[in-house]
This record gives sequence, structure tokens and C-alpha cells, in this order.
Amino acid sequence: MSPHVPSALSRRTALSRRTVLRAGAAGALLIPAGTAIAACSSGETTPGVRRRRPTLTHGVAAGEVTTSGALVWARSDEPARMLVETAATESFANAKAFRGPLLTPASDGTGRVRVAGLEPGQTVHYRVTLEGDDGARSEPLTGVLVTAPTAPSDITFAWSGDVVGQGWGINPDLGGMPIFGAVADARPDFFLHSGDAIYADGPVEATKKQNDGSIYRSLTTDAKSRPAQTLDEFRGNYAYNLTDEHYRRFASSVAQIISWDDHEVLNNWFPGEDLTGQDRDGYTEMNVDVLAGRARQAWTEWQPSELGRPTKPGEQGRLYRKVPYGPLLDVFVLDMRTYKDPNPNAWDGGDSDGLLGAEQTQWLIDGLNRSTATWKVVANDLPLSIVVPDKNTDRPRARPSMEAVGQGDPVGPLGREIAFSRILSETKEVPGIVYLTADVHYTAAISYEPDRAAYSDFSPFWEFVSGPLHAGAFPESPLDTTFGAKYEFVHAPTTADISPAEGFQHFGKVSVSGSSRTLTVDLCDATGKSLYRKELTSE
Repeated sequence: MSPHVPSALSRRTALSRRTVLRAGAAGALLIPAGTAIAACSSGETTPGVRRRRPTLTHGVAAGEVTTSGALVWARSDEPARMLVETAATESFANAKAFRGPLLTPASDGTGRVRVAGLEPGQTVHYRVTLEGDDGARSEPLTGVLVTAPTAPSDITFAWSGDVVGQGWGINPDLGGMPIFGAVADARPDFFLHSGDAIYADGPVEATKKQNDGSIYRSLTTDAKSRPAQTLDEFRGNYAYNLTDEHYRRFASSVAQIISWDDHEVLNNWFPGEDLTGQDRDGYTEMNVDVLAGRARQAWTEWQPSELGRPTKPGEQGRLYRKVPYGPLLDVFVLDMRTYKDPNPNAWDGGDSDGLLGAEQTQWLIDGLNRSTATWKVVANDLPLSIVVPDKNTDRPRARPSMEAVGQGDPVGPLGREIAFSRILSETKEVPGIVYLTADVHYTAAISYEPDRAAYSDFSPFWEFVSGPLHAGAFPESPLDTTFGAKYEFVHAPTTADISPAEGFQHFGKVSVSGSSRTLTVDLCDATGKSLYRKELTSE
């Protein structure tokens, strides 16, 4: 057995509030996405007159962390070179320098730099600067990240999803979106974003009435005033979130692992869907694949990730992947959108591919069986047994369309359950599998037991649900019992669409002990207070 190594968190020097505030200091200089980025002049300049310095418009962020590197993201208001430095301390003594790409209008001014040669299991300070074509440099912004360990170590990470949903926007009366500050203050080694990072289909108006009759005020922008259909409107949804100081502080202080769900495009979408005849207010583009293509491009531009880009003409870049985080943890991030079957087919008795498609299904089975990590966390952006209907594509005199895996029937696997029954059966000898999800806008702990299931060829496991981060909260939904699902804890309102000001906003926290190898899940409220705790052993 390898010796226990203290966590990167316990080794961190106390991060001064000055560090994280500097990282979010671009708040007064934000430039909306889609705003034309100034082109570099090729003409002569007046002698002695310097062009204005480029500006980092939306803070900085990091993602895709490994044992020796990470991806650093930023955006410029005009064409400029992205420069990144890394160091062990915030003084940036003995810093390593990385020269990044030229940020241009082609990517909406966004860009990323892969920093490498870092020490494993350490807190790393990074600093981003822009360099204009005449050498003028921007004011720098700083952030921190934690590299993955190579030895058994304490690990802490957080997860949740669902941001600015149901028209509940950034509220100045709340100070913005304070839950992101609570996530940052919890100081996880990384954050697993379970999807719905934006609500591209959810316009934000200046005011909206809450369930208690009071008025909720939101800041809004042109891009958030209508459903996103153009590329610039999708871009503007990501930019909107980053106008919040809490979100920018979170993004600069916690590296992210990001998936996507439906609202990055529109509610409950699936490939090949035709919106004609559906109740989709404000939409003129009826081809979901067209919308999804624009949405995917905006995702790849505005997230700290290298994924999702085409690898060759005619193909989409892959979003599902395994993220190894030392010998105790592997994270399997699923893509439950790109290969999804139509929602009206959710009751099909011959659907062997379901949500994931054949290739991703086999990849997950093989990956779980090959993993030597103590814990295998599966990040499923749609829940396994919570019943989530899709009224947009219901057909008269037919069984209701379904958005997630379960349908609510008490019998053996149908539709998307068929593929998951295979996943559960072919990994039943693998210890330490835990599923984490969001999507349903409440938090819950769900146990799965073969002895109460209609389909029993699997080993007991747990699924934990968190969210929303900043969106409407909703009552608990019923469970499909095909796999023996049972609520062990639920924190949800009794009425629908509760605003962030009225409570029921959540994130989850997972702690893995480097010494005992136990995994502990805390389901937290918007302040970071634990509402429920479950400790699991991998045996």
C-alpha cells in the first residue's frame, strides 16, 4: 500500500481573498458576447501614440486538470495573444511562462492554453495576460487550480447543475448568484458541472413574480431577452453568467469538469428533432440539429475544455471521457445528448442503444471494468430512475414521451433502461461505482437494491442528485422501480418553480479519504450547509 499523502487542500497555503477578488476584477469591464471585436489595424499608427491595451472581459477559468497540467481559459475584447504564467505561490516567483494562441473574432475572442510540467497534487497559481499586436499588455487576472495526485490522497470535489433557468436571472437584491461563492468557499479540488450550464431557451426579463407574490428582479442583456437561435445568442448566454462576480470568483478558484444537457440547446431536445407543431415560443428555426450545431460551437468556445471540436470534417468531437484523478478516483463523464434516441421511443422494447448509443455504452462498460481506482464516479446528466416526462413530443393516444431513462412502469427494462440494464449487469462485479446527476432541480439520495427491483441482475449502488445552482426549484418526481430505486433523502419544495430567492438551491460535495478509502457525500444548500450525509465503503 502506498503511504498516505495529505490532500492538496490541506497543503494549500491560505489563499488570500485578494487573490480571488483579483481574478474577478474584470466585472466593470465586461463586453457582451457577440459584440464585434476590434480588428487589428494594418495601417500606420501616429508616432508616439499607443493603441489601447486589450482587456480580459470575463475573468479566467481552468479545466481538464491532470497530474501535470491543466487548461486555462480567457476572453479578449480585441485580437491579442494569450499569455499564461504558473507558479507555486501568488507572488509568482520562479514562474513558468506559456505563450498561447491569438484570440480573434473567429472564436468570439475566447481561447485556452494547456499548461504543463506541473507537480502532481499541488495548488497552482496561474496568471493570464493579453498582448496586443503592438506589445501593449492587458491588466493580468489570476486564478488557482489543484493538479491531480499520483498517490492516495484526500480528495474533495463538488457537483451540481442548472444555471439561470426558468427566467430567474442574476439578482442584484441577492448580490447576484451567491451559491457560486459558497462553492468557491468550500474549496473543492475540482467542480463537476452536470449540465444545463446555460438556459439558452430561457429568456430573462427584468422582473418576474415569485410564488409568494413578491417581485424578483434580474439583470438582463440583449442575448438573454429571447431564446437563443443564432451563434451569437448562444455565446451571449455564457457571457451573461460570467457577468456575475460570484460566478467569476468560482470559475477562477475551482477547476471544472463540464458536461452538457438539454438547455445548452433547448428543453428536452434530441438529435433529428423537428420543432414544427410544438409549443416553442419565440423559435423560427425548427431544425434542432442546426440549433445544436451552433450551441456546441458556443460551448466549445466558452468552456475551459478542449473537447467537442470536430476531429475531422463531418464528425463531431467527442464529449464523453474518463477523467483519472489519482489511484482513488476515476470520473466517467457521459454525453446523454449527442447520441440520444427520440423521446417518444422511450417505451420501445427493442431499444438497445438508448441515451448513450452503442459505442458509448460499450466504452462505459469497458472503462468501469478496467478501472483500478477505488471509486468510479459516473457523471450522468440525466437521472437513472427519476421519471421526467417530455410533454413537447407527446403523441395522442400513445404512451407519454420521456426525457430521462425511467418511464415509471414497474416491469422489466424498456426503452433506455435496456442499455442501462446491460451496463449494470456487466459491471456488477466492479466495486465502488457511484452515480452523480442534476437535472431535476432538487437534491436527493437514491439507493438501488436488486431485492426490490423488477430487474435484479446487478449489485446495489447509489445515485445522488443535486441542483439547481441558480434556477427554479421543483417538487420531487416519482421513481421508476425497474432497478429497485428508493429515495433515502429528498430536499425539494412542494410547489413548482420556486425562485433562488425563496430557497431550495443546492450543490453536492464528495470527499474521498486517502487513509480509509471511504467516500462521503454531502448534499448541501446554497450556503454550503450539509442537509444530508452518506458515507460509503468500496467493499
